[in-house]
Formats: sequence, C-alpha cells, structure tokens
Amino acid sequence: MKCYIFLIILIVSFSKSELFCKPTGTLRGTVTDSLKGEYLPYVNVFLDSLNYGAMTDVNGNFIIRGIPANKFYSVRISHIGFVSQILKVYISEEKITQIEVLLSPYSVLLDEIEALGKRNKRENIIGKERLTIKELDLLPKSVEADIIRSLQFIPGVQTSGDISARYYVRGGSSDQNLVLYNGVTLYNPFHAMGLFSVIDPDAINAIEFYKGSYPAEYGDRLSSILNVISKDGNKNKFGGSASLSFLSGKVLLEGPLPFGSFIITGRRSLFDNVLKKFLNYKDIPFEFHDFSFKANYGSVGNEKITRISLFGFNSQDKLKSGNNLSEDFNWRNNIIGARWFQAWTSPLYSETIISLSNYKAEVFPQNSNSLHRFNSIDDISIRMDFNYMYESNDELKVGYVVKSIDTKLQFDNIKGYVTHLSDFGANISIYGKYRLLRFDNLMIDAGSRFCLASIADKNNTKLEPRVSTLYNLSEDITLKAAWGIYSQDMATFSDENEIISLFETWFIIPGYISTPSAIQYSTGTDLNISNKIALNVECYYKIFHNLSELNQKKVFPDDKDLLNGKGESYGWEFELKAGFGRMQINSGYSLSWAYKQIEGKTYYPRYDSRHVFNINLSYEFSNDILFSVLWSYSSGHPFTPIKGYYDKLYFDDPFSPWYIYESYSPYIVMGSKNIRRLPEYHRLDLSLSKRISLSFIKLDLSVNAINVYNRKNIFYFERETGKRVDMLPFLLTGTCKIEI
Repeated sequence: MKCYIFLIILIVSFSKSELFCKPTGTLRGTVTDSLKGEYLPYVNVFLDSLNYGAMTDVNGNFIIRGIPANKFYSVRISHIGFVSQILKVYISEEKITQIEVLLSPYSVLLDEIEALGKRNKRENIIGKERLTIKELDLLPKSVEADIIRSLQFIPGVQTSGDISARYYVRGGSSDQNLVLYNGVTLYNPFHAMGLFSVIDPDAINAIEFYKGSYPAEYGDRLSSILNVISKDGNKNKFGGSASLSFLSGKVLLEGPLPFGSFIITGRRSLFDNVLKKFLNYKDIPFEFHDFSFKANYGSVGNEKITRISLFGFNSQDKLKSGNNLSEDFNWRNNIIGARWFQAWTSPLYSETIISLSNYKAEVFPQNSNSLHRFNSIDDISIRMDFNYMYESNDELKVGYVVKSIDTKLQFDNIKGYVTHLSDFGANISIYGKYRLLRFDNLMIDAGSRFCLASIADKNNTKLEPRVSTLYNLSEDITLKAAWGIYSQDMATFSDENEIISLFETWFIIPGYISTPSAIQYSTGTDLNISNKIALNVECYYKIFHNLSELNQKKVFPDDKDLLNGKGESYGWEFELKAGFGRMQINSGYSLSWAYKQIEGKTYYPRYDSRHVFNINLSYEFSNDILFSVLWSYSSGHPFTPIKGYYDKLYFDDPFSPWYIYESYSPYIVMGSKNIRRLPEYHRLDLSLSKRISLSFIKLDLSVNAINVYNRKNIFYFERETGKRVDMLPFLLTGTCKIEI
C-alpha cells in the first residue's frame, strides 16, 4: 500500500510541475523503411539545438514533449544500416506535430554502426538487450540463423551445450524464461527437441530481451522476458524470398493490402542428417515445420494513428523412430491473435491484444521402456495498456491482463504410477509504472503489478513492486541499479537425472505447494572508453523461494509429485563492444554461481557453469562480403556420477519356476546429485557470406564452419554402457537465399 501512495504522490506532483511555463508543443511520429514500409525499432530521434531526443519503440513510434513552441527545429534521425536524415520541423503551441520519416537502407558497413558514445542513454536500462536482425547477421550461424541460439552469446545467458537451444538466465531454469510472440505466450519455442527456435528470423522485425529486472508490464516468469515482434510485410510492392540450408527450406511472401500489408512465411525440415549429427542418432527421422502470417491495417490523420493487425503462428515437430521398440514424439504450437494500437489526439498511446495460444505434446512409448506423457495448454488472454507522456517527458503506463488457462497432464513416473492433472485457472492482474525522464542525467522507472486473481491456489506474492534507475555521472559513465519481486504460477517437470530433456510438460502449480517467487538485486555501469569502445559491467543477486521440484522419493500413488525448494544465484557480467572501421568486436564474460536446496540438501543445478566467455569478430571486406569468427568457452557443467551397480531382483513373473534365477538385472546406484563436473567446453566457428545483386533479384550465399578444430566436447556418458557421447563434431554447412 505504501508503494501505491508514493506512486500517486509522484504522479500528482510531477503532472503539476511549474518547470515548463513557456508555451510548448509535442513532436510525435513513426520511422519506417522507405523500400518496404516496415516500422523501424530503436531509431535515434534527436533535436540538435535542445541536445535531447527519443528512441523509437519496437513498433517504430516516438514522442517528444515539452518542446519550446512557435519555432523550427532540426531533427536528426539515425539508425544502423540506414542513411541518416535531418528534417526541419515547425513546433506549434499546444499541438501535436506529427511526422512520418522514411529512412533509406544501404549495405551494412561496420564503421557506420552507431557511435558507442552517442546512444540514447536513458534507454540503457540494466539487464535489457535490444537486437535487430542486422545485428544477428553479424554472428556466425550454427546451421542457419537462429534467434534463441543468438541469445546464448549474451553475458548472463547459459546453455547446456550444442545439443539444445534451451537457455538459462542468471541461475534460473529454462521454464523461468517467458517467450512472447507479438505479445502472446509461446509455450514451446523450440524445434527438434530443443535444437532450434520455432521462430523464423526472416519474419522478425525487432527483439527485446530482459535478463532480469524487467518492468511492471511483464509478469508470469522469474528470470527473463524475450519479446519478439514480427514484420508487417512490404507496404509498397509484392515480393518474396526463398532459401535453402543444410537443415530446412523456407519461403516468404509479402505485399501491400488496401491501407495495409501482409506477410506469410513457411519453413520445413528437409535434411535430417544434420539433426542426427547433433543428437548422435543415426536412424531416427526428424520432421518439423512452422508457419506464420500477419495482415495489417493502418491510417494516419487528424493527429491520430490507428493500426490493427491479425496474426497467427503454427509449428509442429514429429520424431518417428520407425521401430516398435522405441518411442515416438509429437508436439505443436498454435497462436491466433489481434492487436489494436491507437495514438490519440492527446499524447496518449493505447494497445489491446486478444489472443489464443495452444500447446499440445505427447510421447508414444509403443513397446519401449519409455513412459507415456501427454500435455496440453489452452491460453486465452486479453491485455490492454495505456501510455501517457507529460510535458516534462515523464511517462505513466497502466494496464491489465485477463488470462484463462486450461491444462491437461498425464505423467508416468519411473515407478509406474500414473499422474492425471487437469486444472483450470484464471489470472487477473493490473499494473502501473511511472518513468521519471524530465532530467537529462537521471531516469527512474518505478511501478508494480498486483494480482487480483491467481491461476494457482497458493500464490502468496500478490504485490510485485519493481524499480530501475540510471544516472549519467558524466558523458562517458552511467550508473545503473534495479530491484524487483517476481512470481510464477506455471512450471514444467524438470528431472535433473535426465541427460537429454526431450519432453517438458507444463502444469499449473498444484494447491499443496506454494508458487515460486524470486527477488533480484542488480547494479552496473556503462563506460564509454572512447567513441569506438564501450564496456558494460553488471552484477546481480537472486533469491528463489518455493521452487517446484520433482519428488524423487515418490513410492506410493498418494505421495506428492512435487516438493517446494529454494535457491540463490549471483554473479558478474562483462560485455565489451568495439568498432574500428570495417571491423567490429563483441566480447562477453560471466562469472556466476547457482544453488538449489531441496529437503535440506544443497546442490548445483545442471546448467551451472562458473566461467563463460565468448568473443566475436566481424570484418567486412567490401560492401557485400562479410567474414566473422566466434570462439566460445565455458567451464564444466555439473553431473551426477554413477556410484556403482548391483543385481536387482524384479518380480515380473513370480509364478515362473525360474524367476529366481532369470529376473536379476543390473541396477544403477547414483552418487550425490551433481557433485562432479564435466571437462571444460570450447569451440571455434567461422562464417563467410556474400550478397549478389542481379537485376531485380538479390542472392545471399553463406558458408559456415562449426567446431573448426573438431574439439571433442563431452556431452555425457551412457549409464548402461559407459560409452562417451560427444557434442557436435566439425560440420560444414551453407545457406542460399533468393529475394525478389
């Protein structure tokens, strides 16, 4: 309650500020690609004479208030890979001056990447990363460009190795990461048992990634938020592209509609030999596809902006063993949604999203020793946000989310007992925050979420206050800090003893345990060593309460499947970026610790790695040839060693006269959980790409060499045979893309 009283006092006092007594006006607008009409995110809009400005959001919008009125201003608009513009704009008194800016793209030159010391510093929130598709192109591709795999090169983000794209952020498990597709929850964002993302990079316009300390408008997870915004499609002409890699084939179609545009994408696996190399499976056929569409309507006039979008997404994976003695897998995602964005005649934005997200997965054991599992989720959500900007450039954002979740789960454990869980719940949350932006050197983002109704029965974290701040100590030094409380009503079954997590089942936290929550503290600094070199340093400390963990000691059907545990994590993260002409260097290092405690026993989770280091060097030989090198290193991950074996008597057929002699089988006795560590991991990847323009056709060719020096990075030892299984060996892949 004290937090809300404080927030109300701030709003009232700031809205009545008398600092701006002179007549003022407002500049509002959108920035788009002149060729395709796509809205451009993270564009710098700067008023030269006033020495301040704004940055466009993920939808290409910007607004600047409190500008002294009745005069002309030079407005500088700049963005990576686009020709900068300087516009003369007249600001009228007490009016919104609205502009539409078209930026012309050109070939990406590394020395044209924004000057590291000239960024909009008020947007450098701690723990937040912004990625554009152009920046992703500078990274070497594993087999083909992949959004989620690219996150693994950000300090604070860890992976369990080549075999999976699942990621772990600042000591949290993989189910603590929320992936949003156009604001809608995507429950399983991975293809081929976690190897690749289901999201085609060609369909993406912008990416926002919060590795903790995310603001009040986001909820439902403890560790991170990945917000992916898809493209709207070409508003000027019909076009398309087709590409072929060693993994898949895909097509993209786009073009104008009356007052809008559309885009359709499709991708399908074509060659399973690459997947077999990843998983060391030689005979199992993999098959996956994904499909997306988006149709848009937009109008601008009378100081208003209206945008309406209808979008959909589908992905499906199948793993068919072709053998009755092996299990089959099948899972799919479906999303359908509508978005209405409105910029009103006042400096007010509103956004409404109505969506349905469905996830269904099943394991078919056939005649194998595997366990049957079935999982389905139906998520119907309505979300509405209002964002108002004061003349001081302070912002007030409020909103609500209404969500209904229907889950079904069937889960067989190793003892043979079957768990049936069907649950339905509704969540109603409201949130509000105030961003103090009136001062040149200070930014404060303070707000909270309040849960009116929870999906889970025992959600004791009704109020989730959060605050983030930064202070520009000088032109080259920025200090940052954040604190927040987070909760999560849903989780997945996660067994630390599983070497490969082929199947993750989602469930609503049952009423006999409390829902997980976390508190995170973080602080850091941005140092502009020069206009060409920037260093970011952050440290964090997280406390986890009521983690949901499998009850490994369940024997009887009435025993609980889950137990509450706790944990903590802390660490340091360093990120260095440098640009020298045509060469760019990105390097990151993290030093971290993570612990879990269940029933009084403390252990390291399997994704805990003490040291993680990545360095990426990109060099452009000419305007159409790009070469990049990536070297990755991490210290060993924990694993549970085998303590020994003994012959165990199984009473499968006690009436057989020979059962006492024939029913013995070796039984593995495991040591203490994750007490040992695997050897260190390191790998070198190279990439060479070239663009060829032929009349109205553009041809992109790339060759990628993975694990160049063929490092034998161990994945695990087979428990039954003791055989060593390594990760990905040296692999040469290529991609060809044709764009019309």
